[in-house]
Amino acid sequence: MTDVKHMKWWGWGLEGVGFHWEDKPGFAPFVLKAVGLDLHTATAAGQPSFAGLTIAKSRATAAFTKKLTDIVGEANVTTDDMERVVHTYGKSLRDLVRIRGNDIKRTPDLVVYPNDEDDVQRIVEAAVAENAVLIPFGGGSNIAGSLEPLAGEKRVVISLDLGLLNQVLDIDADSGLARIQAGALGPDLEEQLGRKGWTLGHFPDSFTHSTLGGWVATRSSGMQSDKYGDIADIAKGLRVARPDGMLVIRAIPSSSTGPSVREMILGSEGRLGVITEVTVQVHRIPAKRDIYAYFFPTWAAGLRAMQAIAESDATPSITRISDANETGFSLATSKESKGFSKFVTGTVLPTIFKLKRWNLDEICLSFIGYEGGDAHAKRQKKLVDAIVKKHGGMGVGTSPGILYDQKKFDTPYLRDFLLDRGAAGDVSESAAPWSKLAGLHDGVFAAAQAAYKKIGIDGWIMSHMSHSYHSGACLYFTFAFVMGKDPLGEYDIVKSAIQQAFQDNGGSLSHHHGVGLEHQPWMDQDISAPGVAVMQGLLDSADPKRNFNPGKITGN
Repeated sequence: MTDVKHMKWWGWGLEGVGFHWEDKPGFAPFVLKAVGLDLHTATAAGQPSFAGLTIAKSRATAAFTKKLTDIVGEANVTTDDMERVVHTYGKSLRDLVRIRGNDIKRTPDLVVYPNDEDDVQRIVEAAVAENAVLIPFGGGSNIAGSLEPLAGEKRVVISLDLGLLNQVLDIDADSGLARIQAGALGPDLEEQLGRKGWTLGHFPDSFTHSTLGGWVATRSSGMQSDKYGDIADIAKGLRVARPDGMLVIRAIPSSSTGPSVREMILGSEGRLGVITEVTVQVHRIPAKRDIYAYFFPTWAAGLRAMQAIAESDATPSITRISDANETGFSLATSKESKGFSKFVTGTVLPTIFKLKRWNLDEICLSFIGYEGGDAHAKRQKKLVDAIVKKHGGMGVGTSPGILYDQKKFDTPYLRDFLLDRGAAGDVSESAAPWSKLAGLHDGVFAAAQAAYKKIGIDGWIMSHMSHSYHSGACLYFTFAFVMGKDPLGEYDIVKSAIQQAFQDNGGSLSHHHGVGLEHQPWMDQDISAPGVAVMQGLLDSADPKRNFNPGKITGN
């Protein structure tokens, strides 16, 4: 077998790593107040039993398996049950509830690990000739249902794991362009780039367990997209394996050659072929990188400040603000009173807030990052500080920024932690113009509370604004509740209410998680029915036999 490492089959991350609350004195009281879950008395579920899963036998014939083995080698093709289960779902709340509950309708029949791009091309040709289904697999972090085989699929399903295609192939220093294989995980590609003084600058929450190809396939955004752009801005060239040969998009600064095929591949979720290589814009590692924390008296004041920063001459790398609910959560997840936590929960900041006549239940925490040369970073901070002051905010230094950097990839573990104790926790995100952002926030909150009332459960919702643009920004919502007798039925009511509220309040269906199966019901509202028809026409033309990850995005 290969040495490609995967996340544990029943949850996020590697075995032995998880969220711990014992060293966070404010967390248990926060959870009790938010969703009514008493962590001191709640019994955590143990590791699920893999032996208890019902796994259907592989449908792959010996002859077809041999064809694939002849391409990649015997060690790189497997029908092993654990491998097939690992490659069945992503890591959404729905995925984890189903896999822990032995609800596996269809697994891949084969997991195949190509050694290089030539292997991928030959596998694609063999799969289409066999009329098999190909589902590209990167890190397995998707939460939109983009990975699972369709339940009624009767053809052979191949999970094509690109984990061996993990190298930075070349860096054009004059242009700042790097050719990188699509299976490279975030930490691996940053380590390889960093050895030569470069960075991609793309750091999504899933960074440690997601790949470059996956970022492109779902139109990912990173925490520093204000400076470096979303993956749609970063990806300049693409190589995609298709039945008729390698689709090549050269890394040209700009072109006028009809509708953009590059844009068609971005966000295509494996439906147009298998991404094997991406040429990306990279940047020299900045001499200085600081993340400062600011507090605002209200969410409204903070949003106005973020908009003003986006409209100004300032060019920070991060502009993020949490609403009051998420600010309370952030403070509750701080470790035992040391440093910044002591500063906030002790007497210093509360005294300052009181003197300012701020309501402690309404304060909002913001993180703003500055990168570049020393003089540049200082100038950006000076511009931002003036805007923050104008909108009634106050800076509290870099200590919270260090905390932000340390915790930024830990959030997904919290979903598993809650699920172990009978609670659901998940996320949804949307983007909207500045003029609609406050209304979107309030509309989603109202919809979530109405959904909680409908299922008769006290639930929680919180949000932060991130990924600023000239015209608007992304709002990222986290919601949680203690599950009753019908976990997924209850989840559907809450999740659907939030997604519909995006549409009702001028937001996008998704900002960076993709469509998959999860978000399909709202596609015609989001891009119009004729828009869906145009997209379906593209998919039908490019994949007439539905061999490439069928059913995702449009449902057909």
